[in-house]
Amino acid sequence: MNLRSTLLAATILALPMAANAQPINGIYVGAGVGYNLMQDQNWSAGGMSGHADMNGGFVGVLSVGYGFGNGLRAELEGDYRNNGFHSLSTGGGTFSAGGTEQKYGPMINVLYDFNNLTPYVVPYVGVGGGYQWAQQNFHAAGPGFSVASNETKGALAYQGIVGAALPITGVPGLAVTAEYRFMGLEGNRNYSGTGTIGGKTGSGTMTLGDEYNHSFLLGVRYAFGVAPAAAAVVQTQTIAQAPAPAPARSYLVFFDWDRADLSARAKQIIGDAADNSRKVSYTKLEVNGYADTSGTPTYNKGLSVRRGQAVAAELVKDGVPRAAITITGYGDTNLLVPTGPGVREPQNRRVEIIIR
Repeated sequence: MNLRSTLLAATILALPMAANAQPINGIYVGAGVGYNLMQDQNWSAGGMSGHADMNGGFVGVLSVGYGFGNGLRAELEGDYRNNGFHSLSTGGGTFSAGGTEQKYGPMINVLYDFNNLTPYVVPYVGVGGGYQWAQQNFHAAGPGFSVASNETKGALAYQGIVGAALPITGVPGLAVTAEYRFMGLEGNRNYSGTGTIGGKTGSGTMTLGDEYNHSFLLGVRYAFGVAPAAAAVVQTQTIAQAPAPAPARSYLVFFDWDRADLSARAKQIIGDAADNSRKVSYTKLEVNGYADTSGTPTYNKGLSVRRGQAVAAELVKDGVPRAAITITGYGDTNLLVPTGPGVREPQNRRVEIIIR
């Protein structure tokens, strides 16, 4: 096994979760279901007012979105919530109520994934705005009054989202999600209805004020076009009396994302290359720099040159004549692991030292 194969296998085995935590780059779909908790609503009708106490209920969401490859996502969501009325409170006491409030409508969300924050899950936050229709199928009664309404009204809506995604290793692009969402409906909504108050029966208006929802959801998300994680193939061979290996003529130095500085391990590899160059006949040392596809071609070209310059400077420090070194930056071409654009692939962020 040559040194390049050894380093490639070690990098893949040491970073098993890196491919799973890559930013979404392209179209994705998602779905979630859970529990919706409504805060009490202010209400008023026929000169009476108070609070409407709501039961917990169901919430479901469907979404389709697009990831930009840098953690930022935008999506279109359709949602549905259903909560039952529990009771009405007024200055005269608390009275039982029945019926449901169903909400549904579109929301546009902008979210950001913290892909490098933890090794196993991807936390994210988001905000959204849109429009919700709220259908009231409501009735309540107490001493001296009864009210009922069945009508649908719309209102502007807004929401905040905090969640986390757990990538499923065996299915590239698939993740399980857990979310908390706060959604509010803006302003008052006036519902037509009928009622009896003080012995007089007639039609009127029931007004409900600002509404606040707390939603807890579990779901799944699937991003299209995610390539499977590269598999390392390691071969072993038993040799009775293996001769001493000849000095290697090719060395790989890897870099962190968007960095051109050298780690302690990188300096050790460069030192080995400098030592071995003195043990073999050579005419030059090629220092070839590369970058992954997460930046623009122009930026990646410059980054690969800076990485090559850092390695060359370390070789000179270790005793290699500067005149014997040539530096070439190949940018995001000649990828060690083929990927699409916008992918942070650790094995493509490298410099190769070749002793000629």
